[in-house]
Amino acid sequence: MDQRTMRNIFGQFATGVTVITCANDEGTPHGATVTAFTPISIEPRLCQVTLTRKSKACGFLDDAPFAVNILKSDQLDTAMHFAGKPQEHGPEWSSDWLVPALADTAATLICNPWASYDGGDHVIYVGEIVDAVVDTEAEPLLFYRSKFHDLGDTSGAAAYCGSLDDPHSRWFDATARFTPSCVPLSAVS
Repeated sequence: MDQRTMRNIFGQFATGVTVITCANDEGTPHGATVTAFTPISIEPRLCQVTLTRKSKACGFLDDAPFAVNILKSDQLDTAMHFAGKPQEHGPEWSSDWLVPALADTAATLICNPWASYDGGDHVIYVGEIVDAVVDTEAEPLLFYRSKFHDLGDTSGAAAYCGSLDDPHSRWFDATARFTPSCVPLSAVS
């Protein structure tokens, strides 16, 4: 498959939008818009971000602290600014941490470097979350099929909480045994 086909396939997965911020070699704040963010672990508190090797930010993250700034639905200008399309009004920086971070986001995670891995044409950075702030009322900015979106109207339906593949609510462990509830057709004939 060619790169465009792969991008289209990956674009079927809607993601949130983050800006990864850090300091460059001179100590100046730098950021990159990134949709490849994943929470990994609650204990220890870990998350991962994946950046293309071609990005400037990728060169600044080796063994350096960074912030994951989860953008609000009204922060499209901020996403575009850090995606290489500078906006008239630059970003608003927070002075709350030693690591450069954006102000007024849906959430900000301050991370110490944990590990980095080869990810082909990207580098996978794992950070240990050492501090965080969240705006529980904020709606996230989303990215889907190469376009930005917001959540839209809520469905009003409650999430299904009966998953049997959840370690906190009846996950099947290694000792579980299953008995088929039907007879295979091959056994009938």
